[in-house]
Amino acid sequence: MTDSLVTHDKNNRKLKKNKNLQGKLMFLYILPFLLISFAFSYYPLHGWIYAFYDYRPPLKLSQSEFVGLQWFKMLFSNATQMKLVAQVMINTFVMSGLTLATAILPVFFAIFLSEIKCKWLRKFIQTFTTVPNFISWVMVYSVAYSLFSGTGMINTFLMKLNLIFTPVKFLDSDSHTWLAMLLWYTWKSLGWGSIMYLAAIAGVDQELYEAAKVDGANRFKLMRHITFPALLPTFFVILMLSVANFLNNGLDQYYVFQNAFNKEHIQVLDLYVYNVGMTGGSPSLATAIGMLKSIVSVTLLFAVNQVSKKVRGESII
Repeated sequence: MTDSLVTHDKNNRKLKKNKNLQGKLMFLYILPFLLISFAFSYYPLHGWIYAFYDYRPPLKLSQSEFVGLQWFKMLFSNATQMKLVAQVMINTFVMSGLTLATAILPVFFAIFLSEIKCKWLRKFIQTFTTVPNFISWVMVYSVAYSLFSGTGMINTFLMKLNLIFTPVKFLDSDSHTWLAMLLWYTWKSLGWGSIMYLAAIAGVDQELYEAAKVDGANRFKLMRHITFPALLPTFFVILMLSVANFLNNGLDQYYVFQNAFNKEHIQVLDLYVYNVGMTGGSPSLATAIGMLKSIVSVTLLFAVNQVSKKVRGESII
């Protein structure tokens, strides 16, 4: 009896040692990602100190005047500045809202691809629609300029057909700026965004389709009652992460497409911070605006987390 107790204790100790060893190994696995997150997400936050100085390049920070909350006060005390920031926030929220509203398109596109029975055609369409994701926005604007500029292919073609007599200013115009940016973004990201949903479709139990076919379901009913519901959990997770990242519209797309005509409606928050800091000559003010953006983003993240808890019973953080 005593020997069995001793053996049992030894086994328990071995199990505890193995668990401790596994825990250490798991930590080593995630350590590189923790270091990368610290280096690129947390370490740069020390630059927020510039928001409390009147920094003027190329002077050192120690040579700059400490102004405290001056830049934050200026954001809310200057009527012109407030109006400009309000327009920038409207642009940001509208563009992010349109992106969220069309987030369901990759789901339908993935279902469409999965229903194509011809393998070579399916691979061609998937490749053709995924390639734009790997093209820089500079190249995208080059294509847009070649097609839609005053001397571009579209205007030249229409003028040769005598449909128009003066070039249409597709790019040098502020009409439908939000819609145009949404269309370019959709063209660039639709194929890439559908890849995750295609993987989810591949994981659907095929017996469900067989059972539904036996019950007389056609292709559209299979898509509606099996494929689409199977993609909804993945869609909602991606949607919530997108909402938490609501203010990060990016810079590249809007930077290359902006001009003097559409600047009022194309200038989102990231582009505005860049314009203020780089071309406006006020890095400290740009830093202050960037800090406010981070605060709003964190607030939205916690709000989405609370909604997730109530709706799904699970949190994302």
